[in-house]
Amino acid sequence: MAPHSRKTGKKDQPPGTRLGPDEASRSERSSPTPRASAPVAPYTLKRTLTLAAILLAVFVVPSSISGTAVALPAIGTATGADIVPLQWVVNAFNVAFACFTLAWGSIADIVGRVRAFALGAGICAAASLASALVGSIYLLDIARALAGLGGAAIFACGSAILATAFDGPARAKAFALFGTVAGIGVALGPSLSGLIIEGLGWRWVFGMHALALGLVLLAVPVIARNTAHTGRAGARIDVIGSALFILAILLLTTGIVQGSQWGWGSARVIGLVAGTVIVLAVFATVEQRRDDPMLDLSLLRDRRFVGLCLVPVAASFGFVTILTYLPSYLTVVGGYGAGTAGLIMVLLTFPVVACPMLAAALVNRGVSALLLIYISLACLVIGDLALLLFSPTVAIPVVALPMLVTGAGMGLSAGLVDRLALDIVDESKTGMAAGFLNTLRLGSEAIAVALYASLLTTLLTSHIRDGIGDFPGAGDAAAVANDVAGGHTAGATSAIDAGDGGSTAFLDFLITSYDGAFHTVILALGGICLLLFLLIGTLLRSGNHSSVITKR
Repeated sequence: MAPHSRKTGKKDQPPGTRLGPDEASRSERSSPTPRASAPVAPYTLKRTLTLAAILLAVFVVPSSISGTAVALPAIGTATGADIVPLQWVVNAFNVAFACFTLAWGSIADIVGRVRAFALGAGICAAASLASALVGSIYLLDIARALAGLGGAAIFACGSAILATAFDGPARAKAFALFGTVAGIGVALGPSLSGLIIEGLGWRWVFGMHALALGLVLLAVPVIARNTAHTGRAGARIDVIGSALFILAILLLTTGIVQGSQWGWGSARVIGLVAGTVIVLAVFATVEQRRDDPMLDLSLLRDRRFVGLCLVPVAASFGFVTILTYLPSYLTVVGGYGAGTAGLIMVLLTFPVVACPMLAAALVNRGVSALLLIYISLACLVIGDLALLLFSPTVAIPVVALPMLVTGAGMGLSAGLVDRLALDIVDESKTGMAAGFLNTLRLGSEAIAVALYASLLTTLLTSHIRDGIGDFPGAGDAAAVANDVAGGHTAGATSAIDAGDGGSTAFLDFLITSYDGAFHTVILALGGICLLLFLLIGTLLRSGNHSSVITKR
């Protein structure tokens, strides 16, 4: 199929998808002539520039998500911000991203994917520039929220453009690179941000994002010429449905982010969760009655599609949480410096860079894509549970294999799952499907990271409260737990008299408490991944009554 061609009528079965005998006979009866294999267009300069521009934009978003936290100490020093507005520099981007990704996917199907991609990249670039220039922490929070809104369009529309502009092995390579670059962005975000802060200052972290997205915007005309127009004439944007969905995600993420501060059983948290359920119920009712819904609920009736969309959710709990918080464990419990901890983290991030292309190569050689998905889920479960080997005295070679296995769990499915999920939906709904997939991916990342932090803080507070009475003058257990969870053990021990080894004993107590809380959280993450593995396997098997994904 040439890059500008459009599929018409019933969506063709993906190559490598096995039809049952009934479906095959119906396909033969409905096709007057055999369909020739679609020729694969070569990687022309325009196709290469299209791919490069989208990958550059895709790199900016996850590197912003993982790298912004590194700038928080410098931002706090420069602005004198309190901890809550300072944390919202990160949270505002993540929450806005989670809220708007699905809406952007639906908008892209109506106004055209390239137009929506360009608009989102422009918003993200302008907001990143504003982030580099503002002097108020509250204005910075607003700018980061706008950047998250634009970043949502980049992810939702970028993958939809790849599905439209590329076919066959070229599409396989494009999506493998999509997964690789996203993984590189997550992995290198903290390191790049640290280098930029040391060399140029924290404002240039956001300034570099703006410059990169400026280059992407220059390539938009090339992307437009290489991508068929996908807008639906006469269709209207579902404003009501979009507003309801955004409200539901906002209520849910706010409840989780604030859970450790307000208390998980507090009326405010329970009210937010209950409000989320009510709003989602209203959203589902509204969407069933819309001619052009933001989310066509028929997508969710395809169990294969839902199962594939849950794979990134498992990666969020099994990998992204570890990527975010293992450095703190290495610093607090292991006693490693920031540089050494960063080097150790390469064991976790290297497979994310290497495995997407490895998965694509294996599929091209006939290995079942679905088998690779199952292997990736198994790696998440086994890797997470094996991370229980971590202890204050463990040698890094002992935990090297569990870290590599956990990284492989993320890397093997990155990119591959996007291609499989988008291949089984009608082309006219590709943007919507990509938006839903990335809403679950980034929304679950924000939720998983916030849940990890809240659970760790809750458990750590409980551990410290049980034993802090043995250390007079140590202070409030909750305040000490917050310091330790943030890696500030020096501040937590400063009130203890150093005589007779008091501060050393208190530090050992804090390390033991952190280690115990960490192990409980890791066990919970492994259990969540196992449950998701079983659910995904059930959905993919039960969806195979019509077709089976074998290799793509």
